[in-house]
Amino acid sequence: MNAHSTHAAEQRPEESRPAAPTLYTTQLDGRPATAEELAPLAFAGYAHFTAVQVRDGRMRGLDLHLERLRSASVELFGRALPDDRVRSYLRTALEGGPADVSLTAAVFSTAGEFTAAGDQAGLSLLVRTGPPASGPAGPLALGTVAYERPLATVKHVGEVAKTYYLRQAVGEGFDDAAFVDRRGRLSEGTIWNLAFWDGESVLWPRAGMLGGTMMGVVRRQLTRLGVPQQDREITLADLPALSGAVVLNSWTPGVAVHRIGPEPMPPAPSFLDLLHRAHRAEPLTSP
Repeated sequence: MNAHSTHAAEQRPEESRPAAPTLYTTQLDGRPATAEELAPLAFAGYAHFTAVQVRDGRMRGLDLHLERLRSASVELFGRALPDDRVRSYLRTALEGGPADVSLTAAVFSTAGEFTAAGDQAGLSLLVRTGPPASGPAGPLALGTVAYERPLATVKHVGEVAKTYYLRQAVGEGFDDAAFVDRRGRLSEGTIWNLAFWDGESVLWPRAGMLGGTMMGVVRRQLTRLGVPQQDREITLADLPALSGAVVLNSWTPGVAVHRIGPEPMPPAPSFLDLLHRAHRAEPLTSP
């Protein structure tokens, strides 16, 4: 190489280097989303979604996520995207990316918001991947707040109350918040399901709430393991008689809770281990 070519190479270092690979993606209906397509969604609040941890390109409870998207779409839009199309979009979003990611998939109407024409418009699926997550180590202290989510059985977007009450709880010295309905029943956390232990059975709160996909995975595996489970109305007054409490969501099958409002909760490592064992028993499947 002569001096001139050496100098030229030094002046254009970026031209000789391959572009860094894109690790994560945001796709709309199976293709990379453009800024123009994403801009109208920045302030949109009429949509629903599911979130899942992907490991080695596979996920647990895929059937539960598909059912969630299907039933929520029928509730909000009167119809749903076919499962095979949703699975195709999920596969496309995972191709070429890391084996382990966090994935969210949101369904929205192309008619937008504040219109009665939603039933006649098409549906689109926005899929985003990001770094994998496993949740906090715990144990957590949960403040309590009187709140009932609108359309509690739908995992819808734009829920300002969740972040608001989380921050209020942290400002009061807690780690997060749990919701109490008008009848005094504990229902769910800001982004969590609640589960309790009485020493023999897993207790699931009976109240208006979102049935989490992790909750569904754990419940069916606990049934297969022969572990007793009950659906019960649980109030703050019931907590002193219980033997443990956890929160769970798409990140994790269980994080210990050591206080709910003014009530201390005893440590229950065997309960926590049981939930994690149930989670591991659920097979990983590809979209």
